[in-house]
Formats: sequence, C-alpha cells, structure tokens
Amino acid sequence: MQLDHTFFVPAGPDDAWKLFHDLARVAPCMPGAVLDTLDGDAFTGRVKVKIGAVQMSYRGEGTVTRDEAARSMRLDLSGSETRGAGTASATVTATLTPGTDGTRVHVRTDLDITGRPAQFGRGIMTEVGDRLVRQFADRLEDLLRANGPGSSTASAPVGAADGPEAVDLGAVALPVILKKAAVPAAAVLFAAVLIGVVRRRSRG
Repeated sequence: MQLDHTFFVPAGPDDAWKLFHDLARVAPCMPGAVLDTLDGDAFTGRVKVKIGAVQMSYRGEGTVTRDEAARSMRLDLSGSETRGAGTASATVTATLTPGTDGTRVHVRTDLDITGRPAQFGRGIMTEVGDRLVRQFADRLEDLLRANGPGSSTASAPVGAADGPEAVDLGAVALPVILKKAAVPAAAVLFAAVLIGVVRRRSRG
C-alpha cells in the first residue's frame, strides 16, 4: 500500500534539513512512538496504538539513508507485535523542497502490514495517515519554535521513556468508518422500515 502526504515546516530548507538529521529530536514528534537506541544510521524503537479497547505494541528497527544534494531521506522500517502475530514493514521517503513560508515536506510511504490493523482498507489507512502526519507536523513546528532548527541541546534522551503513549487509531478511524458505513446503514434502515410497512399493511 502506497501513501502520500505533504506538510510544511516554518524553517528554511537548509535549517529544516539539519533538523531532520537529528532523529533523537524528530522521532518523539511522531504520535505513539519512542526511540530506544540510535547507533549512527541504525535505530530501534517502539510504537503503541489503540483501536477501541484493543491495544497493540510494536517493537522494531530501522535504518536511514540520506541524499544530501536532493535533501531526501529514506527510512527502512520493520517491526512486529510484542504480543501477537502482526507484522509491519515500511519504506518511508521524505523529500524537502522550498515553500512559500518555509519548507515543503513530501512523505511517501510504502506500507505492508499484517494482523488486526490490516482489516482497514486503503481509504481508512490514508485518513489515519493524514491525521497522524498533521499531528507530527504540529509537534515539529512546536519544536522548531521552541528551540530553533539548529539547536543541539534539545535532543530527547534516547531510550529514556518507559514506553510510548498509545495513539488512539480508533478515535482517528471512527469518523471514516462511520462515513463509509453511512450509505449501507441507510439502505439497511430503509429496507427494515419498508418491510415493517409491508407487514403492517398485509396484516390490515
């Protein structure tokens, strides 16, 4: 499954690119994620998600490859559920280009996921991705405004957190699920009402 998202950060391309080199600062901006270890261009981490009453935790690893000239970075990620058989792998490519009021970041994700989250279709996964990227962009903007893109003192301690706070995908996906179910539900309701009317008339 391929997903595309775009957001803007309030910094020039050079400053934004410097920030994207610092995974220890950028990773905590992603909802539900925590960075455990960072060794050069390799890292490990955890992601916790919640869908209604069901909570899932993933543990995984990844590597980052950067193209300095194109201001593009590629993340190769893989992980599995800590309690379950679900797996997830993704290739995420982020490309930075100059924007009107800062830097435009285009993110392309090639995602392969198994287990319980795989029941969601492309439409729901796209909507979930849109909202998570917006949250990520808002946190990144807060980070830039608070510390500046070139700050070297704001990095979060790697592996310091006991665990990530679960990001509630159920709350994110529910409006989309309801919207997609609205037409079928209306058809079922109409059929039920029609059947009731026919039965009442036949009895009369």
